[in-house]
Amino acid sequence: MSDWAGIAWLVVLLAFNAFFVGAEFAVISARRSQIEPLAEKGSRSAKTALYAMEHATLMLATSQLGITICSLLILNVSEPAIHHLLAGPLGLTGLAETTVDVIAFIVALLLVSYLHVVFGEMVPKNLAFSVPDRAVLMLATPLVWVSRVFHPVIVALNWVANSILRLFRVEPKDEAASTFTLEEVATIVNQSRIEGVLDDAAGTVAAAVEFSDKKAGEVAVPLADLVTLPESTTPDEIERAVATHGFSRYVIVDAGGEPVGYVHLKDILRAAEGSRSEADVVRRIAPKRIHQMVPVMDTTDLEDALALMRRAGRHLAQVRDQEGRTTAVLFLEDIIEELVGEVQDATRRGRR
Repeated sequence: MSDWAGIAWLVVLLAFNAFFVGAEFAVISARRSQIEPLAEKGSRSAKTALYAMEHATLMLATSQLGITICSLLILNVSEPAIHHLLAGPLGLTGLAETTVDVIAFIVALLLVSYLHVVFGEMVPKNLAFSVPDRAVLMLATPLVWVSRVFHPVIVALNWVANSILRLFRVEPKDEAASTFTLEEVATIVNQSRIEGVLDDAAGTVAAAVEFSDKKAGEVAVPLADLVTLPESTTPDEIERAVATHGFSRYVIVDAGGEPVGYVHLKDILRAAEGSRSEADVVRRIAPKRIHQMVPVMDTTDLEDALALMRRAGRHLAQVRDQEGRTTAVLFLEDIIEELVGEVQDATRRGRR
């Protein structure tokens, strides 16, 4: 092989090495959330990229095999060619042949190492980190084809590597992690706000993250802070309560102060529409007008309490402690406020 052919092979091998490095980092850096919509629209490259991300260890084994082969060939093919090209001019200096060989070898080794590290490693790595989604769409398809061509060898090498991991009680994973814990999401949101890439002036995104970490007892209104009405209350008394406090829903309690349900203003108005005498207005409300509250524990996750209330079609939940005692009442309005901020009842005047 001529010296200039060796230089040409150096360029080709550096390109292949860069491809394997870029593909390796693209597969582990790309986000499924960006690739999946493209795959659903029918993009073949996106579908192949998802396959590569779902078989990450196989793709990494393919990349590592390619990088290793390219690195060995670069050293064995290119270094002698550069060494020989340098030996001629250095021989004209009158230095001893041994000295010329040593200098030519050192210069060739440094040059090849520099080109390999910069153009074969760092440039493709940084490129894949900078635009991972675009990189994986371009590089995943050829990487998958290489993995299929050398499938038996790669599977064997991957099996050996995974077996060694299991000896150390580490279970290998085929797919790169693409999910986050609640704490990690909160950190991402906070960091994004600091960096100025997430506009959350109202705090809605942060509230949604914190919402999943709250319990029903933290948001519920204690019984002592509620505006309650007795079971013997009348439509007239409820209307006066609305005029005084402005709330549309009121908790009904028994003689011992234990909540038994709640009434809504619209139910009283419907009852009044069918009244034929003023006596009906001062008569005790019918039990059927009292809505049952959803029972939840004070340790119930707020999102689970919301799901229970939605399934039951109730706006209020009865919060109980570990001993089964009712300690508070959870309002749907208060749950919504945890997500979107303060929500005012249309005629609100005071506390519940």
